[in-house]
Amino acid sequence: MNIFSTISDTVKTLDQYRNEGKAIGFVPTMGALHDGHLDLMRRAKKENDVLVVSIFVNPIQFNNPDDLKKYPRDLEKDKKSLEEINCDLLFSPEVNEMYPETVDYKYDFGKLENVMEGAFRPGHFNGVAIVVKKLFDIIGPDKAYFGEKDYQQLAIIKKLVEMENIPVQIVTCPTVREKDGLAMSSRNERLTAEERAIAPFIFQALNDAKSHINEMVPEEIKFRLQNQFADQPHFELEYFEIADDRELQPVINWNKAPGIRGFMAVQLGNVRLIDNIRII
Repeated sequence: MNIFSTISDTVKTLDQYRNEGKAIGFVPTMGALHDGHLDLMRRAKKENDVLVVSIFVNPIQFNNPDDLKKYPRDLEKDKKSLEEINCDLLFSPEVNEMYPETVDYKYDFGKLENVMEGAFRPGHFNGVAIVVKKLFDIIGPDKAYFGEKDYQQLAIIKKLVEMENIPVQIVTCPTVREKDGLAMSSRNERLTAEERAIAPFIFQALNDAKSHINEMVPEEIKFRLQNQFADQPHFELEYFEIADDRELQPVINWNKAPGIRGFMAVQLGNVRLIDNIRII
């Protein structure tokens, strides 16, 4: 596996792959790799000639400095995981390599960035868009792989590709879950044993919401779920939204959009967790 920390070395090697006619599959990450990440990478490896992974904890997408400070990092462990799946190239830059100058660019994603995560984490998606655009420029992948767990981020990236006319195919991959239903996330590492034991309630609540669509309208299901979390003292529900799967705008009845999902963010102890489920 080639491991590079500079843009120039990465670009030089990837140009060689391209000159050989090899298709490049790319999975951008912030490290702390788990089976959810590795699932994306295995698919990218299978569908392309070359697998490229980036590990970069992007400071400009954190609106909470504490969250950035606590984000798990274990590059040596991550390297071993990548070697096991035969990753071809790891790009792992320092902050000053990615941002040698102050970044002040502002994207406008319209309605997409003003709901849910966008409302609760101001500036987050702008930081995501800036780093993803830069990574796409550096890597030049044919296909890039993203999971549905961060569904709003996925929608933002698809919009970014459209707005900037970036020649990459975005491949959407299903959320990978633990056996008890908890969506795999690097943040799960920060849960205490007690918190980890009750965390599957998030997915259970989403499934319960989905199971009532034949007898309840969206607002009634939202009220039901809010009451369920009110009875769970360890959880603080930040939001539960039922929205269309394109613009992520709230829906008031089930025939207002061809695709509808339920989205949730909760605080469990000191850890913020998000999840979503397809409802229709």
